Amino acid sequence: MGLVTRGVRNAFRSGARAFSIIAILGLSIGLALAMLLAHQAVEQKINSVKSSVGNTITVSPAGVRGFEGGGNALTQTQVDKLKTIEHVSSVGESLNDRLTSTNTNLQSAVEAGDLGRRFSQNSGQTFTPPPGFSSDGQSGGNLSFTPPVTLLGTTDPTSLSSTQGGGSFSLKSGKAFDSASTDNVALVGSALATKNNLSVGSTFTAYGNIVTVVGVFDAGNTFSNNQLIMPLATVQKLSTQTGSLTGAVVNVDSISNVDSVTAQVKSVLGTTADVTSSKSQVQDSIAPLQNIASISSYSLVGAVVAGAVIVLLSMVMIVRERRREIGVIKAIGASNLKIMSQFMAEAVTLTILGAVVGIVLGVVAGNPITKMLVNNSSSSTTSQLMGAGTEEAGPQIFRSIGGGVRDNLSNIHASVGWDIILYGLGAAVLIATIGSMSASWFIAKVRPAEVMRTE
Repeated sequence: MGLVTRGVRNAFRSGARAFSIIAILGLSIGLALAMLLAHQAVEQKINSVKSSVGNTITVSPAGVRGFEGGGNALTQTQVDKLKTIEHVSSVGESLNDRLTSTNTNLQSAVEAGDLGRRFSQNSGQTFTPPPGFSSDGQSGGNLSFTPPVTLLGTTDPTSLSSTQGGGSFSLKSGKAFDSASTDNVALVGSALATKNNLSVGSTFTAYGNIVTVVGVFDAGNTFSNNQLIMPLATVQKLSTQTGSLTGAVVNVDSISNVDSVTAQVKSVLGTTADVTSSKSQVQDSIAPLQNIASISSYSLVGAVVAGAVIVLLSMVMIVRERRREIGVIKAIGASNLKIMSQFMAEAVTLTILGAVVGIVLGVVAGNPITKMLVNNSSSSTTSQLMGAGTEEAGPQIFRSIGGGVRDNLSNIHASVGWDIILYGLGAAVLIATIGSMSASWFIAKVRPAEVMRTE
């Protein structure tokens, strides 16, 4: 009988012990594979987030915050210079305006309420209340003030979630217009469309011109659903603001280049613009994922070491039990190497069987463990971003970043391929080798004469 065959058969000389060793090794190798899957999935997501989220630079006219503050609009010439900066992949341009009863026939879908009346009074606007109502703005009377309809002109109608205050933008009907369009067309928020009985193909007036509805969108919140989205060139033309911009989003090819591009943008625009990078907030957001990657790496090493220790202790115990058998085999001429090979075959047999169990456990548990680790980190990630940036770039911008990062971080799946299975088998062989090599020292120490005399 060959040494390998004898080693394989010896692995099952004690059924209970073989079952216990295989079960414990299965758990150890399964944990190692689950941690490997988690580590790979998280690393892939970190790289994905770095290349798609946090690589934006927001530019707005100096002193302007939405429809508050003051200052002068950016010019098309200024923004065109940003497109030539190295590592800038694209620049999204926008122009915001408001439509009231003086320049549109649309009725706002948002009621003024106490806040709207207070805001209008604090902004210095005057309104004539209906007969019988107070005009002091403090009595809660129904002043004639109606909130305006917010208008956005943009060159990027297919990536509008960032313009919706972090809402989950989706088209309910129709289609988006072309980014370079100059037509009098618009996407209409669902609340505004309902208020004015608009649908795809309907028309309304803006700045004294007929505008056609090409799509109805839902942005997930009442304020954003009271918006119009039109081609940038159209808004510039109709509002007589040709060449003017109230915002630009500079997309950088990688988060690692954001700092250098931010410095160049500030250099180009000088004091005419406020420039804000989202890099620091997103770096803070992926820190929990980097912690997960570290934890999974340590757990992977720990699981492999634990498996090796299990095999070592098992083989030491088996060698001590079979000292007399080893002595007899040595007495009839077997070398230490042959005996070690037999015990190594026994260790490899047990470990490979444990690896089969471990691979099944690792494949089954990989995704649940990954999701559990990520879910625990994504809540803190979102809270960090949702609370960040209100002093620098306005809450809407960072709310959208927070929403994007939250979606990216929560959408992590561990994928199992043949490489994972090969890793599992490789880990089994490594565990068996390490565990049985140390036991070989005890085999070499066995002397036939002493064993025969003591036994």
